[in-house]
Amino acid sequence: MSGQLSSPALARLLGQWQSGAAPAYRELADVVRLLILDGRLPLDTALPGERPLAETLGISRTTITAAYAQLREQGFLSTGQGAKGRTRLPSIQAAAAPGINAPDGVLDLAYAALPASGEVVHRAYASAATELPALLPGFGYEVQGLPGLREAIADRYTAAGVPTSAAEILVTSGAQHALNIVLRALVTRSGGRQDKVLVDHPSYPNALDAIRVAGAKAVPVALPAVPAIGSGAWDLDAWETALEQHRPTIAYLIPDFHNPTGRLMPDRQRRRLARAAARAGTVLIADETLRELNLDGIPSTPMAAFGPGVVSIGSLSKSHWGGLRTGWIRANPDLISRFCSARSSMDLGGAVMEQLAATHLVRNLDQPLLDRLESLRANRSALLELLGSELPDWKIEYPDGGLSVWCRLPGPISTALTVIAPEFGIRLAAGPRFGVGGSYDGYLRLPFTLPPAGLRTAVLALRAAQEKLASAPQLRRDTAATPVNAIA
Repeated sequence: MSGQLSSPALARLLGQWQSGAAPAYRELADVVRLLILDGRLPLDTALPGERPLAETLGISRTTITAAYAQLREQGFLSTGQGAKGRTRLPSIQAAAAPGINAPDGVLDLAYAALPASGEVVHRAYASAATELPALLPGFGYEVQGLPGLREAIADRYTAAGVPTSAAEILVTSGAQHALNIVLRALVTRSGGRQDKVLVDHPSYPNALDAIRVAGAKAVPVALPAVPAIGSGAWDLDAWETALEQHRPTIAYLIPDFHNPTGRLMPDRQRRRLARAAARAGTVLIADETLRELNLDGIPSTPMAAFGPGVVSIGSLSKSHWGGLRTGWIRANPDLISRFCSARSSMDLGGAVMEQLAATHLVRNLDQPLLDRLESLRANRSALLELLGSELPDWKIEYPDGGLSVWCRLPGPISTALTVIAPEFGIRLAAGPRFGVGGSYDGYLRLPFTLPPAGLRTAVLALRAAQEKLASAPQLRRDTAATPVNAIA
């Protein structure tokens, strides 16, 4: 709803906005822009007139005029003859809305994902095209997925020490789709009661969103402080206590190169957690999307090996390409039947061409991974070195695998960094997006999916953005809302 802001009201929102680190008009414009971006100054709100605002703030009208002019140039204030400027978002911000890529020229650090493993994916699609005609006489609806792909996925689990049949696999359109199917099947909605879902804390933002949309309540179980290199520690005492106290319907965690921290859960902890979940009557969901990105070759066993009630979720999005939109659920046949029933209200099966291509990729999963892992290890080393030299006050958690580094910042500046980052040519995922209830504004996830040259550009941009925050205290205050960017 549109409205109008008085001069005293805007002055209260501005707080101590002037530090003297830059011209007054620029500092004023910066703070107003931040208020718009974080939601404290609603869109389509008319700002006070230049004269009354100048009197309230005790500065010249010329300063107000210049600040408003800069906001109009940047697209944060509407123009209109004879009318007061109203707050708005520029087109570049619209491009950063959920589901949309960063604008051209902006390095996207909100996505921890890789481009396609080029030739390998192309060959898989070429082979799929030759196989497609044999399936055209059929209806094309495969709610559980093509038998050949389910068998290939089942064989991977069997080879990893978890005997699996095709009947225990449901093919989905990615891991996010898989999680939504599981939530649709297991979360109940009755009498205003919310089912509880225990989650790692921090956790994957899109999973937290899916839990909320399903009508369940995410109950966070904090990961312990930064462990020693390679220990991958979870707080199993806290998990067992939470399971006993809450008796949640579901527990969701990422034991394989956890997103965002990159930790790997040791087998001894997997066994203990699976037993605790079984005692509590809780369905344990293990997100294995990043399992294949084992940069240091640390051995581990899939969570499903430690309990028949474990539900495993996997995907080719991180190891091969997000555009494949192919994932899966591994569970006992009774649960698979429930998941198929729940899926029918969402869709009637995945794209056949993608499943044919995915069958070739799963059968030859190691083919592109050796080169990819070598490249990722080089990128990880480059990013850790750059952060150590350019941002020495950041505390970095060494990732055992995956695609990102979890950084502890020198203060609660993650949201503010995310807001001003596009000015420096980068797009970030603010730390609070990985938490429940606004936690983790002192943290930032940085992917090492760019080549070293791109990572250097990104880290230098981060340093420049942090220096701007250090020189402008009014931009460092806690913000009321986290920028909603697309995150992968």
